[in-house]
Amino acid sequence: MPPQNDQDSHGLRTPLEGVAAQPFAAGEVIPAPLRLIRPTVPREWVDYNGHMSESCYLLVFGDQSDALFRKLGIDEAYRAAGHSLFTVQTMIFNLAEAHLGDPLDLSLQLIDADDKRLHIFHTMHHGETGELLATGEQMLVHVDMTAGRSAPMPPDLHARVQALLAAHTGLERPAQAGRAIGIRRDTK
Repeated sequence: MPPQNDQDSHGLRTPLEGVAAQPFAAGEVIPAPLRLIRPTVPREWVDYNGHMSESCYLLVFGDQSDALFRKLGIDEAYRAAGHSLFTVQTMIFNLAEAHLGDPLDLSLQLIDADDKRLHIFHTMHHGETGELLATGEQMLVHVDMTAGRSAPMPPDLHARVQALLAAHTGLERPAQAGRAIGIRRDTK
């Protein structure tokens, strides 16, 4: 059966797809860090090793990013107008296993931003034990999808991003943030 509309033309859907943005209001107190979603590990996220598959850590962090977008004013209407945020870099640290039925407690910190980019950091804790399960770091870029390139954010979006950055400025920079991947060699 052919797609019924543009919403049906893609397969992967985020939990908030179709939910209108509810952006931060001017002067609103913004939590630091943000706690936007609290999923529970479903069966389809569990792999042949009996724990949450590595790709699903990114899926969960992506769902949290989508929740952030809606707090910034980015939703389907914003994308239909020709703009979006794209992920250009991701680093995930898998620190402990999550299993079927585990509640996940996620938080998000905006580390830095300019007129085109956001540097965000996710943490994932076990929702009952508090154990740190994973961290994710992402660089996002604002794009003009019609032009096919990065573009400055419009003033209202930029103002909300700057308000979020101001709210998160006092947070400690996460230890994993900014690390490079590589094999450490003994230098003796």
